[in-house]
Amino acid sequence: MLQEVAHEPGLTNAQLMLANEDLKPVEPARRTWGSWNFVAFWISDSFNINTWMISSSNIVDGLSWWQSWLCVWRGYSIAGCFVCMTGRIGATYHISFPVTSRSSFGIWGSLWPVFNRAAMACVWYGVQAWIGGTCVYLMLRSIWPSWDDYGSTGSRNTMPTSSGTNTRDFVSFFLFWLFSLPAIWFPVHQIRHLFTAKSIITPCAGLAFFIWAIVRANGIGPIVHQPSSLTGSALGWAIVKGIMSAIANFATLIVNDPDFSRFAKTPRSALWSQLITIPVGFAVTSFIGIIVSSSSTVIYGSPIWSPLTLLENFLHEEGVTSGTRFGVFVIAFAFALAQLGTNIAANSVSAGTDMTALLPRYLTIRRGGYICAAVGLAMCPWNLLSSSNNFTTYLSAYSVFLSSIAGVIVADYYLVRKGYLQVRDLYSAQKTGPYYYSFGIHWRGYVAYVAGILINVVGFAGAVGRSVPVGATYVYNLNFFCGFIVSSGMYWALCKFFPVPATSERWMEVDDDGRNNSLAYAADGEVVEREASVDADGKDGDGKGADAHVY
Repeated sequence: MLQEVAHEPGLTNAQLMLANEDLKPVEPARRTWGSWNFVAFWISDSFNINTWMISSSNIVDGLSWWQSWLCVWRGYSIAGCFVCMTGRIGATYHISFPVTSRSSFGIWGSLWPVFNRAAMACVWYGVQAWIGGTCVYLMLRSIWPSWDDYGSTGSRNTMPTSSGTNTRDFVSFFLFWLFSLPAIWFPVHQIRHLFTAKSIITPCAGLAFFIWAIVRANGIGPIVHQPSSLTGSALGWAIVKGIMSAIANFATLIVNDPDFSRFAKTPRSALWSQLITIPVGFAVTSFIGIIVSSSSTVIYGSPIWSPLTLLENFLHEEGVTSGTRFGVFVIAFAFALAQLGTNIAANSVSAGTDMTALLPRYLTIRRGGYICAAVGLAMCPWNLLSSSNNFTTYLSAYSVFLSSIAGVIVADYYLVRKGYLQVRDLYSAQKTGPYYYSFGIHWRGYVAYVAGILINVVGFAGAVGRSVPVGATYVYNLNFFCGFIVSSGMYWALCKFFPVPATSERWMEVDDDGRNNSLAYAADGEVVEREASVDADGKDGDGKGADAHVY
């Protein structure tokens, strides 16, 4: 039987479904992430295979390289603003995404967005691990050329065709999955060292790849001289789609940034470091991907957008040298490290934090992370990627649902409550609590959430192959914005007509700095009565400052 996790004494059974040590506000001793830690985090996260290839679809659709690159700049600059908006909640109140969502969706209503996010994190973990397995394959292939004999056409393959994979690819995937497990063990406030190492190793490897490709091609190739093939409205919509693809690629991290920002030393530590580093880091990685792919056109006659495919081609050349094999090994190792860091940041920690909120009496972030890894292995990602051409489209389009969640949370914090949260009530299961609403579910949040999805649902059907009106396609081209704006606007309007408790008349963020980190009720089991809103002078109902509530 699974052992209960450590928790604060004195909590009721209901509170044990809402709180444990990993869900409580982060105490000052663990707020160890400074500005440079966030810079390293985003530099390391920007160097991954998805970012490397982010411009490829835009150029294939007819944009010139510089138009596509500007889309990346604009898209990730906007994404950086969204990240800072959600991240500030965690950095100020030191709470994670699951706890943050209780204010806008209700104490129990928050479980659906949390489950939603956890399920997709597990799926993405398997997909990203499969890509990481390709990196391991290149490393092994660069050492032992005979490793290809275990492939689908090799003489040593022992796996049947019905399995959907082969010995070579499965073993490579399993090794990446296995060596990822130790990284899940470390607490989030310590895992920053992994991102620091990755922020040094992976950009250096990317620069080496950049120089290597240019030298082999004796130049930067024809793509940088290729003009746009689009004009008029077609050009405008292609640029819009390019910008939105960058934002959609970031939707997961927009929602779960509080999982990391809650460990920030100060709110400022998580502001400028993220706002500047995100667009710069992702734009530089995208630029390297464009130039390397352009150079590959000279080497092989057509552009190769995937860096892993290009490295594999290097290994399959006639008379490949030991120097080439060594170079492929080093760069493949850097990409494997990149995939590991991305999987930890976007999926493992997120799923672990979410699962902790789903069953806090028995799960921690560490246990949840290992469950995520187990699901990623059990789901056989090679079957998902090979059996349906639309599968990756479904995953990418999931930003539609995340944008609605983000819209509700941002509107609740910035427009309705103006930065004011009663943190201890976010862990209270009492029906009189300001975040309990009706049966623990906030109907305004759910109406806004559904509205943000409905605006995009027809266009989503078109993205997966259905015939839909052209207007729906145009709306879907702005999917993240449409979902975010509709859900946030609807939530604000509903709260305007049907006011909610625990709000402030002016901007006021309250941080007790961990002076009273206890979540247990008073001895008689009741929280001392107090006003559920704060007046314009920042005083509560009995004249005390907003940070001096009595429990």
